[in-house]
Amino acid sequence: MSANVTVRGSDDVTASETAAVGQDRTVAVVGTGTMGQGIAQVALVAGHPVRLYDSAPGRAADAVAALTARLDRLVEKGRLDATAREAAVGRLHAAEDPAELADAALVIEAIVEDLAVKQRLFADLEKIVGDDAVLATNTSSLSVTAIAGGLRLPGRFVGLHFFNPAPLLPLVEVVSGFATDADVATRAYATMKGWGKTPVRCADTPGFIVNRVARPFYAEALRVFEEGGADPATIDAALRECGGFRMGPFELTDLIGQDVNEAVTRSVWESFYQDPKFTPSLAQRRLVESGRLGRKTGHGWFSYAEGAERPEPHTAPPAEAPAKVVVYGDLGPAELLVGLFEEAGIKVRRTKGDGHIKLPGGGKLGLADGESSFEYAPEEIIYFDLALDYARASRMVLSTGRRTAPETLAEAVGLFQALGKQVSVIGDVPGMIVARTVAMLADLAADAVDRGVATAEDVDTAMRLGVNYPAGPLEWAEKLGPRRVCDLLSALHERYPTGRYGPSQAVARRCAEADEEDAR
Repeated sequence: MSANVTVRGSDDVTASETAAVGQDRTVAVVGTGTMGQGIAQVALVAGHPVRLYDSAPGRAADAVAALTARLDRLVEKGRLDATAREAAVGRLHAAEDPAELADAALVIEAIVEDLAVKQRLFADLEKIVGDDAVLATNTSSLSVTAIAGGLRLPGRFVGLHFFNPAPLLPLVEVVSGFATDADVATRAYATMKGWGKTPVRCADTPGFIVNRVARPFYAEALRVFEEGGADPATIDAALRECGGFRMGPFELTDLIGQDVNEAVTRSVWESFYQDPKFTPSLAQRRLVESGRLGRKTGHGWFSYAEGAERPEPHTAPPAEAPAKVVVYGDLGPAELLVGLFEEAGIKVRRTKGDGHIKLPGGGKLGLADGESSFEYAPEEIIYFDLALDYARASRMVLSTGRRTAPETLAEAVGLFQALGKQVSVIGDVPGMIVARTVAMLADLAADAVDRGVATAEDVDTAMRLGVNYPAGPLEWAEKLGPRRVCDLLSALHERYPTGRYGPSQAVARRCAEADEEDAR
């Protein structure tokens, strides 16, 4: 974290209108690609005069024409008043020379992700704009501190990381570099809020908030695939239909671009000196090397060729539901299942125990805890995955070992099918899919907070708005309980002793505090 930055959440920041860049002041956007045009549109609709500049001749003028067409479509859809459209077009100008940006109060760069190129750009801009102008980068992967390193006034430099498409997605990460002045960060925050965005503050760390905390969403799915636990379609379905995520990681990386997603993962891993928690995937590397980059090349994890059929997730055939089950102890996050079983007409008997379900044939059902079913031989245990909401989940995922009898598996499948859910059966994977993903997200989120990267509120806000998570990872971890998260990670660490799953000090501390509270 920056030595002179105090990270504060949105409720702690008095983002007054006077702190923001005034509507009468010019906003300059350098770079006229999709992101540059999007940022310019947001500033324009917010009421600012906007100047667009691109080093390639004619591109700024083309971008102005494209933006004007976008505004026309907004009028057609009833989202923008015709009078407001005319006023906005009157405030939009193409700059053919950087000198035309001299009166800008805020300059936002959205050019190629190349450190040297960005450094040269801002060194040139600093000679043109006034000393009171705020300079900002939209970088998603480079160090804000490094970009500002050679500036005469690095204190007026800040990161403003918009998410694509900028006019639609509300989140903006306001990133303070090591030298960023606190009042500049506050001014940038207030400006974004005035533009109708939801800004979050964070320190200059690899990946900022979203790209740092989100790595396990992709990485754990890839690990399950590499271990032969399940195919991409089934893993995606588990995280969507059981975990509540908007998209699965395989379909999402196909949309993002495998090369882009792998490059971000590799960048974060290398920036953290190859910390095993961020280790990239060999399977994804091979996919990139093969040129299967996703939708943009017509093939990634899935084929997008015309007429190609999308692989279906593994779904178990119909099985007869058991007439009764015995529930031993409290099922914790899965306690809701007891009522669902009873509503489905399944008789439930409760007794003391360690939190599992006993099937009529003698097999056990347990919530994924980071252990493997083969460790319980000759006892038969089937694990079921964590769900965001067991009542609303449309799919349940079961994990079995080679010793699991077909009759035992059929009872487990029928039990969940009786609740109206589809059932997927995967291999004997410690922590399964949703449980290990959520635990790792919670671990990285807690670690980011304890290291001063951002507040807990801003981390959860960033993950909900930036990548559409169904719940903030810290919010979800709180519902699970610190002890369960810590125990799950510890169990995974025992089975994969690489350091990847070892609970962070942040998680261990929260667990100890919760244990002390429970003991009172």
